[in-house]
Amino acid sequence: MKILKDILYKSGIIDVAGPTDISIKDVCFDSRKVSSGSLFIAIKGTKSDGHEFLDAVIANGAIAIVCENFPKHQKENITYIKVKDSAIALAYIACNWYNNPSEKFKLIGVTGTNGKTTTVTLLHQLFRSLGYNVGLVSTVKNQINDQVIPSTHTTPDPLELNGLFAAMLDEGVTYCFMEVSSHALVQHRVTGLQYAGGVFTNITHDHLDYHKTFDEYIKAKKSFFDSLSSEAFALVNVDDKNGKVVLQNTKAKKKTYSMQKMSDFRCKLIENTISGLLLNIDGQEVLCKLIGSFNAYNLLATYATAILLGEEKLKVLTALSALNPVEGRFDYIISENKVIGVVDYAHTPDALKNVLSTINNILEGSGKVITVIGCGGDRDSAKRPVMAQIACEMSTKVILTSDNPRSEDPGKIISQMEAGITADQKKKALSITDRKEAIKTACSLAGPGDLILLAGKGHEKYQEIKGIKTPFDDKKVLEEMFMIFSK
Repeated sequence: MKILKDILYKSGIIDVAGPTDISIKDVCFDSRKVSSGSLFIAIKGTKSDGHEFLDAVIANGAIAIVCENFPKHQKENITYIKVKDSAIALAYIACNWYNNPSEKFKLIGVTGTNGKTTTVTLLHQLFRSLGYNVGLVSTVKNQINDQVIPSTHTTPDPLELNGLFAAMLDEGVTYCFMEVSSHALVQHRVTGLQYAGGVFTNITHDHLDYHKTFDEYIKAKKSFFDSLSSEAFALVNVDDKNGKVVLQNTKAKKKTYSMQKMSDFRCKLIENTISGLLLNIDGQEVLCKLIGSFNAYNLLATYATAILLGEEKLKVLTALSALNPVEGRFDYIISENKVIGVVDYAHTPDALKNVLSTINNILEGSGKVITVIGCGGDRDSAKRPVMAQIACEMSTKVILTSDNPRSEDPGKIISQMEAGITADQKKKALSITDRKEAIKTACSLAGPGDLILLAGKGHEKYQEIKGIKTPFDDKKVLEEMFMIFSK
């Protein structure tokens, strides 16, 4: 329990009605979770407005309410706190409720369109191998040292996130690496956190269903660096033209990494094969298990972050060579009859182009590239024809199929993808709505030396159709089909 006035610091109070020296049992922004002694924060969400449930939460035992507008009829014995923005207030109250855990270890945020998950996971692996207690917050999973905690969002809500940080402190965590999504920035899920550093990977076409314009998307990413303190570092990929844009106005120490331009941390790709990457990082050759030039950037960002956190160069490079690929990120298997299968989360045009470029560079024209790809429902529809076009340009054969249709008609999504295919490309494309059948067809078309790419779902273990999630694991389905077609 905490005294109300002690958890309202920085919450943006405009007015107060009622006492603030009362004891609060817990903090909620979901009206269904309110119980006796709760503080309820009324959030204006995209689907509902917490201000509509004030009578219900009071009936369930709420004794204090944070809101943007006082209700017309205020209840007796209830404290009302009026704030400018309830989402911002929630973020600061969550930090205060858990005693500001992000200030007590070194928190590094990684943002960008592609590479966030891989970079934070590599950093977690790296610092664990160096002997530290380490936390991880990612799309794939959250982790406290080696304990895995299931992940539901790229960035959890402020209460869940600060609760996770508090649990990390209890386990002696000294470093935490987390993905910072554009949604989380706009929705103030990470407001109030204290970062030791921020990393920018890149910005390409994504989430325009939410941000509406590319400029708004960039502004969301930039806001993260604008919020960093002068004690933090801001590490950006300057090979991306927006790298220097996100550094404008930041108070943090500016650092850069690249493979093409001049920068503080540089990397050269020497070899890129199915067995890994040979890189020259800051003048030192290192052989890594990951595949693809895009992973060279992720490894370089990992290296640079570790150096900026004070680690020794030789120790970091040695540890870098032992890091393992991230689940669902260029995750490959080889069948008995020598067909290569790659499962990758690539769900943006740029990510798909990067993966297919890597595949074509590795094969060097010695085998067919068969790409199985869909696009998620209830998400940015503008990228659908672009994704199909890239797949057809860079593959021998393309099978358009379902990803997670969610509430949309799978056939409609595929039709929108087909619109991006030229007349000349149509002869190399098939449309099969059932994803398992699409993977089976791809395997039936593949021979020794060919490569099948399953793009879009990566680490996901489900498929969501009409709001229902059913088990579906691309890698398991591919392994099953490889067994059938290898006989």
